[in-house]
Amino acid sequence: MSSPVFRDAVGEERLRRLDSHYLTVRNLLLARQSGTLGLIPALASEYAWVRDNVYCSAAIWALALAYRRIDDDKGRTYELEQSAVKCMRGILFCYMRQSHKVERFKALQSYKDSLHCRFHYITGDAGSDDAEYGHLQIDATSLFLLFLSQMTTSGLQIIYTMDEVNFIQNLVYYVERAYRTPDYGMWERGSKDNNNTRELHASSIGMAKAALEVINGLDLFGSQGSVSSTVYVDSDAHNRNRMILGSLLPRESSSKETDAGLLAITGYPAFAVDDKEQRNRTVECIMAKLKGEYGLKRFLRDGQFTALEDKSRKYYEPAELRQFDGIECEWPIFFIYLMLDALFSGDKRMAEEYHSKLQNLMLSSPCGQLPRYFMVPVFAVEEEKKCPGTQPLVPDTEQGVFIWGTSLYVIACLLSDELVTVGELDPLERHIEPMFRTHSVKQHSSLKTARSDVIVQVALIAESSRLQASMAMYGIEMQTLHQVEPIHVQSPTSLIELYSKLGVNMKLGLSGRPCRPVGTLGTSKVYRIMGRTVAFYPIILDQTDFYMSHDMSLLLHNIRSTINFIHENWNMQGRPTVVLLLRENTLRGAHFSEALELMAELKRGECSGARVRLGRLQPMVSASCIEHLDFIVEQDPDLATSFRIEMDAPPLAVQRSRSSIAGLLEQHLSTEEMSRRESVVTFSEEEASSWPTDWLVQQLHNLSSIQGRLTVLKVLYSREGGDFCAGEGSVLDGIETLYRDAGDSRKWKCVRLAASLLQKLVDSLAPAISTMLVCGKQVTLGVPGFEEHVISAPIGPFEIKDIMYKKVQPHSVYEAVLQQELVIFLSSYISSYPQIFQGMLRIRIGNWNRSLPMISRLFYMKLLIQQRLNNVKDHGYKNGS
Repeated sequence: MSSPVFRDAVGEERLRRLDSHYLTVRNLLLARQSGTLGLIPALASEYAWVRDNVYCSAAIWALALAYRRIDDDKGRTYELEQSAVKCMRGILFCYMRQSHKVERFKALQSYKDSLHCRFHYITGDAGSDDAEYGHLQIDATSLFLLFLSQMTTSGLQIIYTMDEVNFIQNLVYYVERAYRTPDYGMWERGSKDNNNTRELHASSIGMAKAALEVINGLDLFGSQGSVSSTVYVDSDAHNRNRMILGSLLPRESSSKETDAGLLAITGYPAFAVDDKEQRNRTVECIMAKLKGEYGLKRFLRDGQFTALEDKSRKYYEPAELRQFDGIECEWPIFFIYLMLDALFSGDKRMAEEYHSKLQNLMLSSPCGQLPRYFMVPVFAVEEEKKCPGTQPLVPDTEQGVFIWGTSLYVIACLLSDELVTVGELDPLERHIEPMFRTHSVKQHSSLKTARSDVIVQVALIAESSRLQASMAMYGIEMQTLHQVEPIHVQSPTSLIELYSKLGVNMKLGLSGRPCRPVGTLGTSKVYRIMGRTVAFYPIILDQTDFYMSHDMSLLLHNIRSTINFIHENWNMQGRPTVVLLLRENTLRGAHFSEALELMAELKRGECSGARVRLGRLQPMVSASCIEHLDFIVEQDPDLATSFRIEMDAPPLAVQRSRSSIAGLLEQHLSTEEMSRRESVVTFSEEEASSWPTDWLVQQLHNLSSIQGRLTVLKVLYSREGGDFCAGEGSVLDGIETLYRDAGDSRKWKCVRLAASLLQKLVDSLAPAISTMLVCGKQVTLGVPGFEEHVISAPIGPFEIKDIMYKKVQPHSVYEAVLQQELVIFLSSYISSYPQIFQGMLRIRIGNWNRSLPMISRLFYMKLLIQQRLNNVKDHGYKNGS
């Protein structure tokens, strides 16, 4: 009879503790929640910060989860759940009012177009002008997406309509390029210098990475939804965020050695750092440099709220940071993050230690709640600088209740009191090591950590049966496009068009996914589209892209690099499937033996250290990563119809073009004949510039030389413009045709000239520059002796194109494309051989281009020396050598 009494006693104690937490939430959060939008303002302000409100809704939701366990909850479970939903929907409503900003930001990533980080808690009006405040905070928007995913998975219904689904999809586009979007960071000030300079922040990138992982494949309507309410994430964008985050840590940014805000991504709520050693190293760095008796400093020389800060000025003067050294405010909220981290990892002793520290700090606060920060009083500044850690700090009394800290403390106490479990607070299993997570989304390929045992499936597809027969003589088995049916093989540009319809909403002015190239990971999936099975070959084989795909030697190198990259970075269910569409015009010539060697490697089952399985495409599908794009039927019936027509058309290799070998045969020109005619150019560009326009147009029909025709078209372009009709098409059409023909015949000078006139841009140029910046290098683009542009923060493709074709091309038409080649090359080398670039702070691409022959020899010697030193270091001296 004693057992039921014991259980009742336990239940009563549990209910008592729950009611105590309920009173805290009701008095400090719900009492201040707006009756209209559901936003919760800071006590000393009429504005509600997005980050604060997400944590407030998380605390209310956590308490609701605890009340779910109570049979007679007095209606509090529903009350709390709907209060959390209302707060999240209030943020969503304010965001949706700024959908025009999201649309512009997708294209330009300009801070002027960023979503605001605070709104009036009653009206939802924006907090301040774009130029007056550090609104661009990628981590805040990502935090909203992270908890939206967690709450939806737990059963809450936050998203109601397809308009809201489309907006959330566009928020994914908004944050997925965090890896190259300098922002103001968690503290709204940008760099440590507080001079209105934005920079890449590891905390922002980490939060974006976590948000992309949890929202990928999520049905926003929960169990009531369909494919049309599912969110899609670019796997290549996620991977770039992962790589850049790994490169930045344990640093927070270029100006901050570390930052206590990183605790939000090493532990709760993001759990974004997959590498355990790197995670521990980051936390150790934070604790060693920032921990104090009252909390953690945000970062070294943080002058905000200190007694010496001049509050009449928004920005600091140069060299002003020195006076804040040693007197930074200490923030107890980071003890809560550390307590939560200990609770999620099962370290109860450490959790109790931080809990005790927090209770002592709350007792010293006038309001009885956790203060925002503790500061060195003005009269103790000098003594504290002389003897750090000897002066008592005083709590903040001006800001009132710190709702961010209060919310996190409620969550930590609920866990500590065992009123909720870590599994309930984290239904998506973020706290579990990635390889052991069991949660997966069925409708969509879920992102996981990269695995080392990946087998890359490779299918060789011949453009024609003639090429297939030729390769069979060398023991290389291929399939033609007809033989892979019912599977369809398409260009990656078709995939870009399909994805461009994802998230389109005319009512909100949203255009959907920007026309960004689909990367290697994206084209390594097999897609199910309207009942059809479709595979896409990688962009390196797309001859409509930048001309580097025409260089056979470089192409073979890129294929090896691509396979190795996929092997190292594949993070999805199923195996990657790489479709290599091989054309006759790319396989002919001096590099044919190299191509055979590559295919022999693939046949042996290993390529550049990656495990490979070469075979027919059809059997590979069952083991592949399958992506369903059935949303197209519901969102764009016209595109669905045109896609069906495209699928029913003859395979793309049958659709001959001038760039294919068939186009060259139709002209009855062998490679040798083309080379012979190419050398016959009897006029210069200066001479052609003096000819009348009619004569130039006539010469286009008389000339057979690519160089000669391109020279004429260049003169017409500069004189009449690209849209001028020159025979059968415009000037730009003619240049485009010669661009492809020159690529087929390996006339690199003509190729580069045509590419520059067409203003071609390498699709991976922006990530390449970001990689160099993360490695601590500044990049300078421009022609030496003329205007040069110094890049010290990541920029987008539009800005890069503007530099290349407005600042470089006017002085050198060839440099505009040569410098792009160098950026890609140097980015790869800096990542692979960082020791060679030690001591270089700025890389002037224009100087590299002019000194390339000499630099190549010097770098080759330096690489040999470095390899020799590494061998000596690894193996020691032998026989006195």
